[in-house]
Amino acid sequence: MNRRLLGIDHVLIGVSDLEAARRQWGRLGFNSTPRGRHVGWGTANYCIMFEHDYLELLGILDPAQFTNGLDRLLDEQGQGLLGLALASGDAAATAAAWRAAGLPAPEPQALGRLLETDGGIDLQFRNAMLDNESCGGLRLFACEHLTPEHLRRPGWLAHPNGAVRIVSCTVLAARPEALAEPLGRVFGTAALTDTDRIWAVQTGQGVILLVPPEDAFLIHPALEIDEEAEARGGPRLAVLTVAVRDLDAAKRFLELQEVPHKQVPGAGLAVAPEHACGVALELVQDR
Repeated sequence: MNRRLLGIDHVLIGVSDLEAARRQWGRLGFNSTPRGRHVGWGTANYCIMFEHDYLELLGILDPAQFTNGLDRLLDEQGQGLLGLALASGDAAATAAAWRAAGLPAPEPQALGRLLETDGGIDLQFRNAMLDNESCGGLRLFACEHLTPEHLRRPGWLAHPNGAVRIVSCTVLAARPEALAEPLGRVFGTAALTDTDRIWAVQTGQGVILLVPPEDAFLIHPALEIDEEAEARGGPRLAVLTVAVRDLDAAKRFLELQEVPHKQVPGAGLAVAPEHACGVALELVQDR
């Protein structure tokens, strides 16, 4: 059955202070949308929009309201990469296909977000959810945009660092092969390939890399990763790679903003988690 999946829609980044996060990612060269409030929830976000995908800085405005577990996650693991939202052309069809593949996917849930602009912009979604266990310990769900015409404006797509798209998200896992079966059900087995213990999930728009901690340097040579600590934990979304139009220009912008970064010959620019709200960030030249 056709899962109606189109690729990575957005990456969720949990932050403890939304306004501070917006400023920090601004220093990295990312423009953001106006703040959005989730209707009926205590959470809000700033989104960093690209042409076909985006990053979501997600935080709590009112802890007395429903936070969808964000308060617990921030307490347990701190700021950083929380999960992936997959783009769906039809959330109901995606959920039905997942159930046919043996995944416990309930009917899609409606969600609204109000952008705090003059007059407000009402954004509507339908999300097909999966529990973490069904995804091998990863947080994945599918998002269908019901109001795509309001999602992007030209000014929101212009980033001083030249960022244009999500290239990949790297998952560190002691046994990447153990994720192949559950992710094969999520995406279809044809989407998965493996080379020397490193698995790639071709989502259709962006790649999910499944990498043993001891091999992470092969993929991200400029990032420093604690192999022993990672090997002790479960699968973890660890590195976000974003393409920029001109890597040299992005480097000059980081230098102008006095953001510490590292580069090795032939690789991208690496920004350590302490400078990107808990995210190990890599900027690479767009191809």
